[in-house]
Amino acid sequence: MQKIIQKSIFFLCFNLLTLISPSQSRFLFHRCDDNNGNYTANGTYQTNLDSVLSSLGPAASTTTYGFFNRSAGQPPDTVNAIALCRGDADLDTCRRCINDANVSAGELCPNRKGATVWYDDCMLRYSSETIWRNLDSTNGGFIWTVNNIPNSDELYQAMRPLMDRLRSEAAGGDSVRKFASGDISGPGFSTIYGLMQCTPDLSKDQCYTCLETATNTIPNCCNASLDVRILYPSCNLRYSNSRFYNATVVLPPPPVEALPLSPPPSSPPPPGKSSNSTTIIIAVVATVSLAIFLSIIIFVFIRRKRKPEGRPLDTSVHEHGDIGEISTAKSLQYSFGIIRAATDNFSNNNKLGEGGFGVVYKGRLQNGKEIAVKRLASDSGQGEEEFSNEVLLLATLQHRNLVRLLGFSLEGSERLLMYEFVQNASLDKFIFDPTKRGTLDWERRYKIIGGIARGLLYLHEDSRLKIIHRDLKASNVLLDDQMIPKIADFGMARLFTPEETQANTCRVVGTYGYMAPEYALHGQFSVKSDVFSFGVLLLEIVTGHKNHSFQNGVVTEDLLSHTWKCWRNGTTSNLIDPILRDGSDSIRDMIRCIHIGLLCVQENASDRPTMGSVVLMLSSSSLSLAVPSEPAFFMHTTNNPEKPLLNECI
Repeated sequence: MQKIIQKSIFFLCFNLLTLISPSQSRFLFHRCDDNNGNYTANGTYQTNLDSVLSSLGPAASTTTYGFFNRSAGQPPDTVNAIALCRGDADLDTCRRCINDANVSAGELCPNRKGATVWYDDCMLRYSSETIWRNLDSTNGGFIWTVNNIPNSDELYQAMRPLMDRLRSEAAGGDSVRKFASGDISGPGFSTIYGLMQCTPDLSKDQCYTCLETATNTIPNCCNASLDVRILYPSCNLRYSNSRFYNATVVLPPPPVEALPLSPPPSSPPPPGKSSNSTTIIIAVVATVSLAIFLSIIIFVFIRRKRKPEGRPLDTSVHEHGDIGEISTAKSLQYSFGIIRAATDNFSNNNKLGEGGFGVVYKGRLQNGKEIAVKRLASDSGQGEEEFSNEVLLLATLQHRNLVRLLGFSLEGSERLLMYEFVQNASLDKFIFDPTKRGTLDWERRYKIIGGIARGLLYLHEDSRLKIIHRDLKASNVLLDDQMIPKIADFGMARLFTPEETQANTCRVVGTYGYMAPEYALHGQFSVKSDVFSFGVLLLEIVTGHKNHSFQNGVVTEDLLSHTWKCWRNGTTSNLIDPILRDGSDSIRDMIRCIHIGLLCVQENASDRPTMGSVVLMLSSSSLSLAVPSEPAFFMHTTNNPEKPLLNECI
C-alpha cells in the first residue's frame, strides 16, 4: 500500500509540474528595422502599436493554426503586425511565446517602428509598412551549432530529397497553414530531421521562392553544421540530426458538441485505511503543489526581469548581411519584364538622374513598393566584373547607412539593379545647390557626416569582409525622407580578407578630386583610400563648395589647397558655408570638423586616422586632435572631375 501511495504522489506531482510549469520558448534572434525610423514615446504610433500587440496574445488562445495579423491606425501612424507559431506548437505554447516576443520586441528595439523577433516556437513582426503578402527573404539570420563536420557534401546530398519534399509540401499548404516536417536517412546510419514553414499569407510561389532561397544558402552559411536554422521574416527552416519537433502536428479540436461526455462520478471509497490513505495523499499533494506553485511564481518573476539573451550559448548567430556568397545574390534575380513594367518601360517621366554608369529611374512594383532602378548603359565602362561586384556586395550588406539592394536583372545586354527608393536623391543635389543647401542646417549636416562615417566603419571593420568602396563622393550618398545618409554605388568596391591591409592594381577606378594620391599615382589602395575620400567629402559638406572648383577671389584653386592656407593663416572660420554662420556655438564644431577633414586627407596614408578613430572624434568633442600637416594636393586635369575614372594598364 505504501508503494501505491508513493507512486500516486509521484504521478500526481509529475502531472502538476507539467501543468503548472510549462517549458519556456527559447529566444533565438531579432532584427530592428532601421529603414522606417523611430516613433515618439506616448505618441499615436505607440498607442496603435500597443493596441495591436496586446490583441495578439488573446488571439493565440483561440486560433488553432497559430497565424494571425492585426492592423491599427491611419498613415503615417499605421501599425501592421503578424505573428506565426511553429506548426507543431500547441495553443498554450503559442500564446506564451507570443507574449514573450511582445516583451522582447520592446526591449530589444525600443521606439523602433519596425521589428522582428524569433523564438523557438514563434515569430513576431510589426512595421509601419505593409507586410501582408509581401515576401521578405533578406532581413533574417542564421543559427547553427558548431560542428564543422568533415563529410558535409555527403550530408547535403543526402538531405536534398528531404529539402525538396518539405519545400513543396509547405508551399502547397493552404491559407492558414504552410508547414511541413519529416526525416530522411543520413550518412553513417544517422537520421536527418527537417522542418519548413512560411507565413500562410504568401502565395504558393512566394513560399516556394522563400524556402528555395533558404535552402540554397545552406552550403554557404553555416560551417557544415548538423543543426542549422535559417530565419527569414516570411519563412524559416531547420534541420538537425536529433528530433526537435513534435511527431504529431496539432490539429483543430473537434466541435464542442462532438466532445465525449464526462464519465459519471465514481462511488466514494469505504471508510477505513483507504480513506486515511486518500487523506494523506491529498495533504501531501497539496503541500507539494503549493511549493511548486511558489517556485514557478519566483522563476517567472526573475525571468521577466531579465532581458533575453541575444545569442544561445551553444550556437553561432550570423545576420544575413554578413554572408558574402553569390548564392544569396542569385536569389534576388528578377525578370527584365517585371522591372521594366515597374518603371513604365523606363519612361523619361520616371527618370531620377544619370551617372557615369547609366540612368536611374523611379519605379513601383505590383505590391505598391517604390523602387529605384539603375539601368546600366552598354558603353558605361562598368563591365561584368563591376556589375557582379555591386550585386554580390549589396546583397550581403545590411546597415542603416548603406543603400539596400532589392533585386537585379541580367538578360542579354540589359543589366538592371533595383534598390530601395530613397526619397531625397543624392547629397550633391543639396550642398551644391544655392536654394536647397539652405534646408541643411548644421545639425542635419553633422548627422549626415556621422552617418557616412558609420557606414564606412561598417564596411571597413564591422562586416565579415573588409570592403573598400573606392568611389565615395557626394553624388554617391543618398538621403532618405529623414535625411539619413545611405552610401550607394558599389560597382568599384573591392573585398579584403581580414588579414589584408593593402592591395595594388593597375586598373585605377574612382573620381577625380576624391582619390588618394597613392591610389591615383601608384594604384595602391586600402581603407585609408576611403578615409581620404571621406575627408574631401567632409570638407565639401562644411564649406558647401566642390573640391575641384573653389573660387578664391580671381583665383580658382582646389578645395584642399585653400583649406590648408586658411588653416595655416588662422582664418579657418572663413571656409564655413555662409548659410551656417549664425553666430551660434556650433562654429567651434564646424572648425573641429574641418580639422578632422584635414587629418583625413594627409599625403601619407599612415598619417590618416581609421574610420573607427574618425567616428570617435566626431562623437567626443573632448578628444584632442593631432595637428595636421600639409595635405595631399591633387593634380589639375582637363578631364571631367565628376566622371568616374577607369584607367587600364597598357
